[in-house]
Amino acid sequence: MTAVDGVPDPAPAPDSAPTRDERIMPLVDHLAELRGRLIWSVLAIIAGAVVGFAAADPIIDVLRGPLPANLPIIVTSIGDAFAIKLRIAIVAGIILAMPILLWHLWRFIAPGLTASERRAILPWIPAALAFFALGVGIAYIVMPFAAEFLLSFVGETLTPLISIREYLDFVTTLFLGFGILMEFPILLVGLSKVGIVTSERLRRARRMVILVIAIFAAVVTPGGDLVSPTALGLTLYVLFELTTFVIARTGR
Repeated sequence: MTAVDGVPDPAPAPDSAPTRDERIMPLVDHLAELRGRLIWSVLAIIAGAVVGFAAADPIIDVLRGPLPANLPIIVTSIGDAFAIKLRIAIVAGIILAMPILLWHLWRFIAPGLTASERRAILPWIPAALAFFALGVGIAYIVMPFAAEFLLSFVGETLTPLISIREYLDFVTTLFLGFGILMEFPILLVGLSKVGIVTSERLRRARRMVILVIAIFAAVVTPGGDLVSPTALGLTLYVLFELTTFVIARTGR
């Protein structure tokens, strides 16, 4: 250190002190990665939607299956046919793109986890896809019973004329609702791996969980029938108990 006129020179700034740009760049890189993964996810949905749009007619035939064969399904406006195929295409795109969506979600959150947390959570990514498929399958099984229950109130004085657009809105909402809610066991396991929840906490919160499941099952399932929310609620509760058991077996 040298002095001029008795005033010591200021100490040089340490080389390790981060500059303003160095503090900002990690956030910018993080947002750039998020943008890139969102773009790839949207492209995957679009590719799946193209396949869904091309296969819209066979899909409509499959979805119409739960309804009585002699029940007419009508279109009520000139744009209904296109809107229906577009809705089917979007839902099919999301379903077909689900493996890619889950992969990009994992790749985005993995850097924030420790190596042990990544090893613990990674095997559950394929399980998330399986649970989504399970939810869609359960929804398809429930559909005939839900349709029969709702049509049982028509009686002899009413003539049912079902709009294909409203019916497919009901079906696709049911599929997505069942599929997405089936992911909650994966969420619970992931939270247990990072120490946020434990099996003991889940047991103590059982009554609250049952109430939340009942509310979600009633809100997510359209149509107002009793079969859909009952089937979804019972399935979610069984999965909750199984998930609590699995978490307890891991010592958490």
